[in-house]
This record gives sequence, structure tokens and C-alpha cells, in this order.
Amino acid sequence: MSILKIVEYGNSVLRAPTKEVSKVSKKIKNLITDMLDTMYQANGVGLAAPQVGESLKIFVIDVSDPNGPINPLVFINPKIIKKSGAINSYEGCLSFPKAYTNVRRYANVMVKALDINGRPFIMEAKDGELLARAIQHEFDHLEGKLFIDHCRNRFDANNVLAKYNLPPVDDSYLIDEDFLEKEICEYEKNHPEEVQKRNKEIEESQKQ
Repeated sequence: MSILKIVEYGNSVLRAPTKEVSKVSKKIKNLITDMLDTMYQANGVGLAAPQVGESLKIFVIDVSDPNGPINPLVFINPKIIKKSGAINSYEGCLSFPKAYTNVRRYANVMVKALDINGRPFIMEAKDGELLARAIQHEFDHLEGKLFIDHCRNRFDANNVLAKYNLPPVDDSYLIDEDFLEKEICEYEKNHPEEVQKRNKEIEESQKQ
């Protein structure tokens, strides 16, 4: 068991292309075990290989109740094969200590991948649940993308990044997601009580 160093935003490895895993070897399994240990030690819900300096198509997730038993999920060579719907997601990242901002995500995703034993599986996550958002967040890391590339308000994101001495949003990486933004805005227009509740939760979290 080893706790690995998590690289922070600004490190070029977070933008580098990743390679497919050709064989789920003992070395790869050891890396995955270390990634899980690192994720749990950092109180994270997900961690991708580039975040520990390895440009490989691997990420791990655990969205179980912190007070219950662990439920680690391993994704090797993942591919998102279906996505639909839109949702606002208030996200942070272990490579962006303490920095959170609102981003656009699909509400529903289906992913296929290999598990830690090299066996293929398909997983579906729906209705904007944490698992759906975590899969997209970690998959982005394997594509050289970051959650701030999906930010709904670049100026708000930059203010948060500056607060924690992190580099600003790189405009060249911003993703055009007008169709998602329109769907999110329409939903928020019709459900103002949920927007109010979300904003209150964000305010409370920022006080901690």
C-alpha cells in the first residue's frame, strides 16, 4: 500500500493524452490499489491515473456513504457509450484543493470498461446522481479535460481559482456546450425551488 502524490492543476500531465492498458498486469493492479488508497486518504470520491502522474486510461470511484462500507469501482480503458439529459453539477477535484464551481454535465451516462481483473462490464448511472457525475469527471481526466472546462460561468470559476492560488481557466480548453446550458436553464426556470436549495447548500459549504 502506498499513498501517491496527487498532482495539482497547472501540471502538464493533466492535459497529456493517456494510453490504453494493454494488459491488466500485477503492476497495473498495484497502481489501482495505490490509487484507491490515495483517494480514500484524500477523502475523494474519484481519482484518475493522470492525477498521480500516470498517463493511463484508468480511474477509480467510490460514491458510497462515508459512514458505511466502502464500494470501490475500477474502470480500465473506459468508453462512454451513451449520454443524455443535462444537469448543473457543483464540482471540485483533488487536483484543485478546495476549489469548487458550477459545471454542465449530462444527467445520464452508460460506460463500458474493464474491471481490476480485466473483465468487461457495462454500467449505467441516471438522473444526475453522484455516480453519473463522477464517471464524467474522471473520464474527462483521461481525455486531458478538466471540470473547469465545463464551467457555467468563467468569471466565477476564475475568482474561485484565484482564491486558492490556482491558475485561471484556460479559454482554449473551454467546451462549447450551449445545448446543455439551454437545457439546464430551462430546467432551473421551471424548478426555482431546487435552484434556491442548491445555492443555499453552496453557501453553507463555503462557510466550512
